[in-house]
Amino acid sequence: MQFKEQFLKKLSSAKKLVFFTGAGISAESGIATFRGADGIWNKMKPEELASFNAFMKNPDLVWEWYQHRREIIHKVEPNAAHLTIAELEQYYEVTVVTQNVDNLHKRAGSSLIYELHGNIERNFCVDCHTFVNEQQFTGDEVPKCEKCGGLIRPDVVWFGENLPQDQFSAGEIAAEWSDICFVVGTSAVVYPAAYIPQSAKRAGSYLVEINIEPTELGRFVNYSIFGKAGDVLPEILKFVEDKK
Repeated sequence: MQFKEQFLKKLSSAKKLVFFTGAGISAESGIATFRGADGIWNKMKPEELASFNAFMKNPDLVWEWYQHRREIIHKVEPNAAHLTIAELEQYYEVTVVTQNVDNLHKRAGSSLIYELHGNIERNFCVDCHTFVNEQQFTGDEVPKCEKCGGLIRPDVVWFGENLPQDQFSAGEIAAEWSDICFVVGTSAVVYPAAYIPQSAKRAGSYLVEINIEPTELGRFVNYSIFGKAGDVLPEILKFVEDKK
C-alpha cells in the first residue's frame, strides 16, 4: 500500500496520535452500523428504544433490546484495526476517542480511551445513579438496583441526553495536542462529537481519515485513505516498525 510522502514524514516525526473512531471500525468485527445499508436503525425506530422516555414507558422492551445487542458484541472480537491501534502504543502516545459503545478498544488493549457515547458493558441506577460496572445480567427483564430498588439502565448516551462532559473535554484536549489525528470508520457528521476532529485540525494537527469510501470529511482533512481500517492500519504500523 502506497502512502503520501507528506503523511509518512508526519508519522516519522510524530509523538502523539489520536484515533477518533466510529461505527465503521466495529463493522469490520461484524457489528452492524446504525446508519448504513444494514443499519440497526433501519429495522428499529430509535425513539422507541434509545431514549429515557422510551425506557421508562417500557423498560423491559428496551432492556431486552440492549441485552440482544450485548449478545452480538460478546460474540465478536476486536479486529486488526483495534489491535493495531493498541500496538501503536509501543511507538507513540496514543489516545482513543470513540463514538462506539462496544468496548472493543479496551478488549484490544488500548490504554487511554475516552468514550463519548458511553459503554454498553456498564449500567447504572436511574434513581441513585450507582454504577454497576461491566456486570453481566441474564434474562430480558430489567434488573433492579440492590441499593434502592430503582431501574438499572445501560450506561449509553440516549437521544436527547448530553455527552459525558469529562470524556468530551478530555478527548478534545487530546485531539488539540495531537501531532496526527486519525478519523477512522466515521464521517464525523454527528455533533457535538464531530467537533473533536475539527478542533484537532484548527490546533494544527495533521488530520487523516480512513474510510471505505469518500465522506464529507474529504474537504476538510489533510489526507484521505480509502480502504478497510483493518487493512490500512496494519500497513501504517509496518511502516512505523521499519522506521523506528
